[in-house]
Amino acid sequence: MNAPLLSLIVFLPLAGAVGLIFIPRDRNRLLRAVSLAVALLVLALGVVLYFAFDAGTAGPQFVEQRAWLGYGIRYHLGVDGLSLALVLLTAFLVPIAILASWGSVRERAKEFAFFLLLLETGMLGVFVSLNLFLFYVFWETVLIPMYFLIGVWGGPRRVYATVKFVLFTMAGSLLMLAALFVLYGLYHGATGTYSLTLVDYAGLVLSPSLQTWLFLAFALAFAVKVPLFPLHTWLPDAHVEAPTPASVLLAAVLLKMGAYGFVRFAIPLFPDAAARFMPALSILAVIGIVYGGFMALVQKDMKSLVAYSSVSHMGLIMLAIFALNPTAMEGGLLQMVNHGLSTGALFLCVGVLYDRTHTRLMADYGGVAKVMPVFAAVLLISALSSAGLPGLNGFAGEILCFFGTFTARPVLAAIAVSTVVLAAAYLLNMYQRVMHGPVRGEKTAGLRDLSPREVLIFVPLIVLMFWLGLAPGAWLRKMDASVAEYFSLLKAKTKAAETLRGRDFKAVRVDLEEYRERP
Repeated sequence: MNAPLLSLIVFLPLAGAVGLIFIPRDRNRLLRAVSLAVALLVLALGVVLYFAFDAGTAGPQFVEQRAWLGYGIRYHLGVDGLSLALVLLTAFLVPIAILASWGSVRERAKEFAFFLLLLETGMLGVFVSLNLFLFYVFWETVLIPMYFLIGVWGGPRRVYATVKFVLFTMAGSLLMLAALFVLYGLYHGATGTYSLTLVDYAGLVLSPSLQTWLFLAFALAFAVKVPLFPLHTWLPDAHVEAPTPASVLLAAVLLKMGAYGFVRFAIPLFPDAAARFMPALSILAVIGIVYGGFMALVQKDMKSLVAYSSVSHMGLIMLAIFALNPTAMEGGLLQMVNHGLSTGALFLCVGVLYDRTHTRLMADYGGVAKVMPVFAAVLLISALSSAGLPGLNGFAGEILCFFGTFTARPVLAAIAVSTVVLAAAYLLNMYQRVMHGPVRGEKTAGLRDLSPREVLIFVPLIVLMFWLGLAPGAWLRKMDASVAEYFSLLKAKTKAAETLRGRDFKAVRVDLEEYRERP
């Protein structure tokens, strides 16, 4: 394919956002139609990408590379089995977020759509960037629209939540930027050339002390975004105060950027340091699983419950990634998609109730299933999906995460299984209190069921939940070759580092092919 497919996918939302500027503010139908059409076109291109992607090829595909700022800073895009599913997840959820905004965002709808499309460009750029500087640009770009989406359209404590979100994220990002410049200088010192292209760093072996400090800088930035316990405190506030469409994208996509950062950058760039810190990071992930589950269990606000459930589920994903084996890695990557669908659907369900009653407290509801039977079915499927019921998407990802982790850290994996019990407890408790029992209050008695627009939002989510639950191989096959190559290179780089152990060096570039295991 000669067309710059990835550039089109990444920058079409930006072009659409710019186009919205020229549409009069009072032309609401046109604004909505244009923003939705742009997002659907990006989704269509994502579907083309999925079917054109060669599952048997391990390296990046649809690569675009050209000079940009010089001195190793290049425009370099590509997609492989590690990033394909996240690109598709992003392209799929943005149209749903736009549709959801039509019912929940009534003021400054033009600006809201503008920031949603700008956010899409940033998120997609993160997942396809193969140049470290370009990745950082997209990483920081995401912060701008999310700042406005929460700060302008959020709840009563939106300023507090926004400032907390920005401070946490910026602190980690600045450390990563400093580490990036150090890495840049080390590569030049080792090779005599300037580069920030990820593939060039594959054979760069750093001294143990340098790996330690650089890994910690990158890991802190990514851990904040996940968020990994105890850096999670910004998340519940941001979720509770954010408007529903922003909550969906924050939980479904932005959190995955942190996990993806570990997979794509922190681990392969600094494998020795990653291996040394894996036990500690795995323990923090398990603490997050248990802590998030128990915190969700005691919440009275439904949105807070779903937010803390994200802390728990992201802990499982991080535990799988830190197991450092192909089974767990594929489970973690698949579970990123599953969590995005399930948690996104739960936030949308809470948004449906809030738009009608302006309350998220479970105590204010009861008997909703009697007046909203279609909605009750949607909420039940979404809750069971998040709880990992066999046949729905959450099950396959969790099983792979547990199997892969048991081979590496059986004790931690055994503790992590508690997430299944806790998820069932807090989700089914929420469902029982809100959906069943006597109908409470005039607001609940007068609730209307899902509108055609809302049905259109939920149907694609439910279809994907069942598809991923019944046929996860359609996604896993796209990952197999890339994951196998990923661990082959990690082993080769670790082997190369062992041959240099004991020598006095800062950075050395080696040919990894000399250290690859041959069948």
